[in-house]
Amino acid sequence: MNINHYFNSDNKRISFTRTQASTFAKAVAGDFNPIHDEDNKRFCVPGDLLFSVFLAEQGVYQSMKFEFSGMVGDSNSLFFSNNEPNHYVLQDESDKAFMQVITSGDMTQDSNFITQLSEQYVQFSGQTFPHILVPLMQEEGVMINPARPLVIYKNMEITLDRLSGDNIELKLTNSILEKNGKKGEVGLEFSILSDGEEIGHGAKNMLLSGLRDYEQEALDEVIQAYDQRKSNFQIQ
Repeated sequence: MNINHYFNSDNKRISFTRTQASTFAKAVAGDFNPIHDEDNKRFCVPGDLLFSVFLAEQGVYQSMKFEFSGMVGDSNSLFFSNNEPNHYVLQDESDKAFMQVITSGDMTQDSNFITQLSEQYVQFSGQTFPHILVPLMQEEGVMINPARPLVIYKNMEITLDRLSGDNIELKLTNSILEKNGKKGEVGLEFSILSDGEEIGHGAKNMLLSGLRDYEQEALDEVIQAYDQRKSNFQIQ
């Protein structure tokens, strides 16, 4: 993965075209959420792309906590402010924040390690639906709205015992769905491995809205539509 193909940087200003963001979601992350389609009225840049750009621009720290607070579109011109130690904010000229990152510990700018970690994380993250999310919904007896399936990135964090390694991979260690009426929160925990040895761990949290009672037939249609979108992209 060459992250430079998926965003534009000009005088420390960062922007994304719809094509760049959509291609990243599908070709790199394997994420076929309709909200990342170029022609979607609610189009937004994947949070995993913002995460990857931060690592490429600022490096990988031993501890990183990401908080997502806004949806980035193709008209946003953004930059990373760093007015406080270990605190980065991805914002626009009007000071609207879209992502905040709290870091601590040592830092590396080893491009090989950064690329591996970014690529493996976004591929792991992109498999949330249907592989992880559907069994959780089935267990809790709820499901997302088939007409407007909306899953929003809330936050994520990574802690690394060391800042080097090869053959990086991520493995799910725990998953949970907590429901509160028509809203819900999904938490995923994972380990980070290098050549099969654990070198760190992390967690990702997402928000669900428009929850309703679980209906297998309706959810099957959502999954089939998702798989068809994936198949159509691979045929292109």
